[in-house]
Amino acid sequence: MAKQDDLYKQKFRPDADASLDRQIDDALEGLSMEELYSQSAPAPRTSEAPSAKGMRIGRVIRVDQDNVFVDFGGKSQGIASLLQFDDIPSVGQEIEFHVDRFDPREGLLVLSRKGAVTSHVTWENLEIGQVVEGTVTGMNKGGLELEIKSMRAFMPAGQVDIFFQKDISTLIGQRMTVEVTQFDRAAKNLIVSRRNILEREREQQKQKLMEELAEGQIRRGTVRSVMDFGAFVDLGGVDGLLHVSEMTFKRGRQNAAEFVKVGDALDVKVLKIDRDTGKLSLSLKQARGTDPWADAAAKYPVGTSLTGRVTRVESFGAFIEVEEGLEGLLPVSEMSWQRIKSPQDVVHEGDTIKLVVISIDAVQKRISFSLKQAGPDPWATVNDRYAVDMVVDGTVSRLAEFGAFVELEAGLEGLVHISELAGQRVSTVASAVKPGQSVRIRILDIDKDNRRIGLSIKKVAEIEAAAPSAASDAPAPAKKKKKTDLRGGLDFDFWNRKK
Repeated sequence: MAKQDDLYKQKFRPDADASLDRQIDDALEGLSMEELYSQSAPAPRTSEAPSAKGMRIGRVIRVDQDNVFVDFGGKSQGIASLLQFDDIPSVGQEIEFHVDRFDPREGLLVLSRKGAVTSHVTWENLEIGQVVEGTVTGMNKGGLELEIKSMRAFMPAGQVDIFFQKDISTLIGQRMTVEVTQFDRAAKNLIVSRRNILEREREQQKQKLMEELAEGQIRRGTVRSVMDFGAFVDLGGVDGLLHVSEMTFKRGRQNAAEFVKVGDALDVKVLKIDRDTGKLSLSLKQARGTDPWADAAAKYPVGTSLTGRVTRVESFGAFIEVEEGLEGLLPVSEMSWQRIKSPQDVVHEGDTIKLVVISIDAVQKRISFSLKQAGPDPWATVNDRYAVDMVVDGTVSRLAEFGAFVELEAGLEGLVHISELAGQRVSTVASAVKPGQSVRIRILDIDKDNRRIGLSIKKVAEIEAAAPSAASDAPAPAKKKKKTDLRGGLDFDFWNRKK
């Protein structure tokens, strides 16, 4: 080393003073002649060459008002802006950074915290995985066009968001944070992804949320997708399953699309958490209130009059909804005081009707109603309004092989036997009368206890036919005799003729 120094002094500074010699000696310490003649600049002792880019883990050694100083081991140190941190890091904490560039004046590596935005980005310092900011300038068939620090970039439509967006043109003009996924310096091609950023943020939110979540909590979420069996609800980083059975207290087969749709904001209750798999079970109905059956027995005791809505009609009766989740059966036998052929003859889906509770079992979640008992019983006072041999008007309500049923008034029906349909023999009931036909009938008998009335159409016809016949059978009034026919009296004609 001494020989090298002497050679340097003789060639470049023969007249240098002692003080300058000492300064140059200090600067040339560790520098070989090959490095000097090749004019290669020595690397600073406390920094690394700019080629050491990429992701590296460093240890925080100092934090001041604006910056965080990081040691990467040996003589390699760097600096990162404190603005990149949500929380002030502690000395000794190990953090992963991205090496953006080398600052020769400070002799330090300029760092970006993993996931933080790189502010000084150019074609020269681009790296895969860098996080940069850009403005959406346009849209083409495949995705969005962005401008990033005077560089044009492209973001495929599939990399715009975690979830599918039908119209990405709404993002034009917006400034967003994206990640560099591909680039070609020579061709000036730059591909970026916003989805990668959102997925990382979502994963961070998920970890934080999983620590906060507890069974029984009420949380607000957004419906992300709807299936036949249920819906997936995003609670802010964690998706939970809202099964269709937990959407409503209603019983029976349900479809999730009847209750929720994509984009709905819902308050749901966390039923179960599987921290190993990250799966959640949610409930909408339990978040909205208690089971209506809990106090149904006290709220709707037997004999209670209420109003319900017909939800569906079956051959054996109709299902009636009193309130959401509280549904009962209206049996066909309780629809009318008279016999009916089909429930559809009395009620239809969507009808609102007045009912009376005739039974309730809150444990089994069963309740039965009566429509006919909600009004007065017409049979109770039938003898006050009708009597045997009375002739009245009625409407044929239905036909049977043995006769026709005729409605005298609402809830009061009697039978015209086939033998009482006409004066002559009829082959079928339908050949004599039709449903809906108005007829004149004669009451043959009334059985209040068994709710039966015997009627006749032919007896009315016989009475009406007999009326003119009886009139013809009456003796004719005596003819007034002419005076000329009188016997035992004077014959005035005779006297006139004699005169």
